[in-house]
Amino acid sequence: MATPYKIEISDDRLATIARKVAAYDWSELPDAGGWRSGVGVADLQRLVTYWRDVYDWRAVERRLNRFPNFMTDIDGEHLHFVHLKGDGSKPPLLLLHGWPGSYLEFEPLLEPLVADGHDVVVPSLPGFAFSKPITGLVGPRRAAALMNGLMGELYGAERFIVQGGDWGNAIAAWMAHDRPDALLGIHLNMVNLHAEDAAPTSDAEKAFVAKRDELLELESGYSHQQGTRPQTLGAAMADSPVGAAGWMLEKIGKWADLPVAPDGRPDIWSKFCEEELLTNIMLYVAPSSVVTATWIYQGRRLEKSNKFPAGTRIKVPTGVAAFPDPVFIPPPRSFAQKTYDIVHWSDMPSGGHFAAWEEPDLMLSDLRAFVALVLGKSS
Repeated sequence: MATPYKIEISDDRLATIARKVAAYDWSELPDAGGWRSGVGVADLQRLVTYWRDVYDWRAVERRLNRFPNFMTDIDGEHLHFVHLKGDGSKPPLLLLHGWPGSYLEFEPLLEPLVADGHDVVVPSLPGFAFSKPITGLVGPRRAAALMNGLMGELYGAERFIVQGGDWGNAIAAWMAHDRPDALLGIHLNMVNLHAEDAAPTSDAEKAFVAKRDELLELESGYSHQQGTRPQTLGAAMADSPVGAAGWMLEKIGKWADLPVAPDGRPDIWSKFCEEELLTNIMLYVAPSSVVTATWIYQGRRLEKSNKFPAGTRIKVPTGVAAFPDPVFIPPPRSFAQKTYDIVHWSDMPSGGHFAAWEEPDLMLSDLRAFVALVLGKSS
């Protein structure tokens, strides 16, 4: 049974974080040359200076607590979620984030979607933010079962629509695979889960696979580490707020759709401010979920949920907002159709991996168009 939840990080925990941020010894961090070898030291220093001198978690906490936050237990796992209610004229929406994002990515979409008539449910994924402790490694297929359980607790047999990117896309896809009867549709801004036998055939598909594999060879070291030895990485991140910030800031800088200087430095500050970046990072650091949030990577490896079985065809109506993600590039529509029933596809002019955060107006418009299409088909 869901109960109201108040976000309230202890004074002792905040004091510990502040002390460690202030004590970080920058003289012990050599610079291999800007962003060429990882996070840019100058950008990280700018963020940490704001953290040390300006950032006020208590003010942020008051803002976060203005949302209707809830906690519930689903199949033994603690789940935090925000639950806003519309007038019931549109079906419920479940919005799913990924790593290193958070439920706050969807903040600009919430009021407009509620005004449209939707109930909107935005959980923290298992092990993320306040959805902790968890009983162990939770992969995306297990997370899908938990999300189906959450929506079942809230809405019984009423069907709903899921939007997801990053891990949210994999979870939404497994929800559609395992419980197609529960869903009206899934809307994805990342499509990287395919049937095992989905093979490229056209020149465009072959070019996509070649480029995807080239990018992942360069950019997926983090995923291999978190998918094989998350506990070792966790020993460092649990003790170093600045280290955790650097680990996540690099991904935001490389994955967002940002101007890039000739030396490879992304202009983070053209899109994000220190306050919003730190709030996203603090949703990992403050509740001590920075370690458990990485477990989903090894969970995927152990449950072997990185591909659908050969011959899989997702029959739930699927919409895709193909944002120009610079690392996880969108596939051609023809390739996605080998696995999904694509009824809606939009090639977006801008926006990267964190689509709802980077380009909320584009995301909102595309999600609305997909909802209208799905409701028209189901009427």
